[in-house]
Amino acid sequence: MKKILVTGGLGFIGSHTVVELQNEGFEVIIIDNLSNSKIEVLDNITEITGIKPKFHQLDLRVKSDVKSFFDTNKVDGIIHFAAFKAIGESVANPLEYYENNIGSLVFLLQEMRDRNIDNFIFSSSCMAYGTPEKLPITESTPSNKAASPYANTKQIGEEIIEESCNSYKMNAITLRYFNPIGAHETAKIGEFPTGTPQNLIPYITQTAAGIREQLSVFGNDYDTPDGTAIRDYIHVVDLAKAHIVSLKRLLNKENKKNFELFNIGTGKGSTVLEVITTFEKVYKKTLNYKIVNRRPGDITAIYADTEFTNKELGWKTEKTLEEALSSAWKWQLKQK
Repeated sequence: MKKILVTGGLGFIGSHTVVELQNEGFEVIIIDNLSNSKIEVLDNITEITGIKPKFHQLDLRVKSDVKSFFDTNKVDGIIHFAAFKAIGESVANPLEYYENNIGSLVFLLQEMRDRNIDNFIFSSSCMAYGTPEKLPITESTPSNKAASPYANTKQIGEEIIEESCNSYKMNAITLRYFNPIGAHETAKIGEFPTGTPQNLIPYITQTAAGIREQLSVFGNDYDTPDGTAIRDYIHVVDLAKAHIVSLKRLLNKENKKNFELFNIGTGKGSTVLEVITTFEKVYKKTLNYKIVNRRPGDITAIYADTEFTNKELGWKTEKTLEEALSSAWKWQLKQK
């Protein structure tokens, strides 16, 4: 049984990936500092799979603690989710983002190098493309200047990983996610942001549930059909399964280069207002929303060309926008 380290494994995407890993027979060790997650997620994962993952509460920014972990734990691969991820927050606090997102990555890669650990999967973002000049985006689309410090940490992170693969005996796959949404079908794990949601779907569901009085739509003057920003919304379970396929590719030595990059999206863009309208139609609810100013760091539109990923990984999305919204609402209703 292969042993896989999942950093940030109690977070939104990490927890869903842990479930899929366990369902596929992998032994999972989770590292999480609980800065943007809850320890209760560990029990919820266990309820879904019947297996309790090993857990270490650890801050990857502390190099000595990272070293101590690897002194006592042997792993066959790493899936690295742990990072700060709010675009607006990164604009306000860039140094914290560079310290956390870059520093922790470097410390992990140093341990991989020193201990001859192969197989690394990096949680990246479509924001690493910058503001695209042409849509949809393929893996060969040039990366423009990052629109935010968060996006820049993903660009820099990918460069560090590729250079490490070229210099040391490492193999890595970076997955550029588009916009993960939804929740597990059991509604035992999902997206639960601390404070005001930075992502659209929890903002929608919290407004529909009466937790938020009003939903803010950031800008209606973009060059899009209805003036609101366009994103490619992918169900988090589909996204989690892409990690399993990528991991098996590395473990089975099926990768064609020591550093590979794949887009993980649906290939379809939806405006913010289209998503709101879809939710209202499915649940016959009228959402109280207000158009406010654009957020710093946001771009007009971005969605994936998934042809290369579908062919190379043998993976494609299965769940619709309606299914993702339904699972997110089911999850919301279970929250206290």
